Amino acid sequence: MAERRTGEILTEGLHPRIDAATRRRGMLFLAAAVALVGVAMAVQMGLNANFLRQDLKLDFDEIGYLEAFRESCGILALGVLALLAGLAEPLVATGVLMLVAAGLSGYFFVHDYVWLVVMSMTWSQGLHVWMPLPNSMAMAMAEPGRTGYRLGQIRSSGSIGYAVGLGLALAVTLLKVGMRPIYLVGAAASVLAAAMCFGIPRKIKTPGPRLVFSRKYLLYYVLCFLEGWRKQIFIAFAGILLVARHGTPVWKILTLQISVQAAGFIAFPIVGRVIDRFRERRILLFYYASLTLLFVGYAFIRRPGVLYAIYIADNAFFVFAMSLETFVGRIAPKRELTPTLSMGVAMNHVAAVIMPLVGGILWITFGYEWTFLMGAAAAAVSVAVVAIWVPRRLAPSP
Repeated sequence: MAERRTGEILTEGLHPRIDAATRRRGMLFLAAAVALVGVAMAVQMGLNANFLRQDLKLDFDEIGYLEAFRESCGILALGVLALLAGLAEPLVATGVLMLVAAGLSGYFFVHDYVWLVVMSMTWSQGLHVWMPLPNSMAMAMAEPGRTGYRLGQIRSSGSIGYAVGLGLALAVTLLKVGMRPIYLVGAAASVLAAAMCFGIPRKIKTPGPRLVFSRKYLLYYVLCFLEGWRKQIFIAFAGILLVARHGTPVWKILTLQISVQAAGFIAFPIVGRVIDRFRERRILLFYYASLTLLFVGYAFIRRPGVLYAIYIADNAFFVFAMSLETFVGRIAPKRELTPTLSMGVAMNHVAAVIMPLVGGILWITFGYEWTFLMGAAAAAVSVAVVAIWVPRRLAPSP
């Protein structure tokens, strides 16, 4: 319900004192920051497989170890956010995005494995502290009943930025510029994203407890763990499969990812509305069932063209993962939302630390098929968890 006080239109939500004009301005700056982070991450993710295999000549087990080190930052992020609880979230975002810039710029100088791990953990730590903040800030500024829609808008802006970053990387690659200078573009985008955070209302804080680990959120934690398991198999090894076994050049990987982001730009707001209408249970069942089939495809399909289609679909299906955030937004009170989202990120990354190690060992020992079948198993277990434990009816979003 809206009410008028001293000439300002106020709306109920996670932070009801944010007036309508401030809300609009804050959403605009948040969208800009998320888009610029998308540019930075497009550079890192778009070049990652080719950089590790073709430039640094890493083997599959070394890639697995690297991913485990990098993803351990997701667990450490929980402690960092706990220490920063009570501070204005936009200011926290500014600081951690500068850390992202420092790590990405260091890739320009990387020539050995130890330095690669150090720089990877630097930008990864900043990114993992940032990860729950856009969701929390977007939900804080969302009007009642429009949480999914607002999250969709923010995710859509991230897709725009990611597509722009991939386009820049592709253009520079086609001009025969090496991969290393492109990382400096990603670092510059992170600095601009940090500057955008100054335009987000400082009223958005984490007023609740520093840590939230409660039995009532156990289902959310389990789903986050399984999502991290499945997602990290994709992040660590899907691109490597295309590069190592099918010789896919960097320009083609970038083109595939541009196609994904173009689809995401259109899909995120639509899926947000679908979540608001049909609720999370149906969306999650569809999401995880589809991913099970896609991972089986990675394991057994040999034709590069079909694998490219699977790669695009797998990337594009990340759009449905935001139903996890809207799910916890329905079950967690306002004061526990950001800490609970942060705990979800940590659970996600407990799996993300383990799975690259296991996946790399499986690849070398038994073949890449078993690595992707492990991802299919995570998606299949997720289907069962959602079918059994996610309620058919949930309370309306705040």
